[in-house]
Amino acid sequence: MNNLTRLILKRKSVRRFTECSLSEVQIQTLLKAAMAAPSAKNAQPWHFVVIQERAVLDRLAEQLPYAKMLSSASLAIVVCGDTLVHTGESAQNWVVDCSAATQNLLLVVESMELGAVWTACYPYAARMDAVREALALPDHIVPLNVIPIGAPIGNEHPLDKWKPERIHYGKW
Repeated sequence: MNNLTRLILKRKSVRRFTECSLSEVQIQTLLKAAMAAPSAKNAQPWHFVVIQERAVLDRLAEQLPYAKMLSSASLAIVVCGDTLVHTGESAQNWVVDCSAATQNLLLVVESMELGAVWTACYPYAARMDAVREALALPDHIVPLNVIPIGAPIGNEHPLDKWKPERIHYGKW
């Protein structure tokens, strides 16, 4: 098994953090990895908001029902999609494109021996509104998720998600 496969299989959701700080180089590496994701027609509809201010992290921890761990995270990265990039039949491609960027981000967090978890904003109106307000997002920018990042507490293990019954060869 190669290193990339091992990394993918060991990735897990981390919801408890200790104090740590990420360097600007680490943050930039996370963002570069996210932006290296594939996107439909190479449209790259993503935008990223890096939150390091404790007051904003705490405010969002209070407002987002599944992001309470923001109160102990070192920072968060909000992955957003620009709804003006894709139009017509491909208008919702921003969701898929930004999801690919998020996966890259989560894998590089794991490679740095840090922890993170995907907390959804989209398609929940109240969550999107809370993030939009806290970050002063323009109307055409939609927050897909908030990714709390920090040094993990504990020894979380990846879930075994292997389900051979969900594999079909040739046809259903």
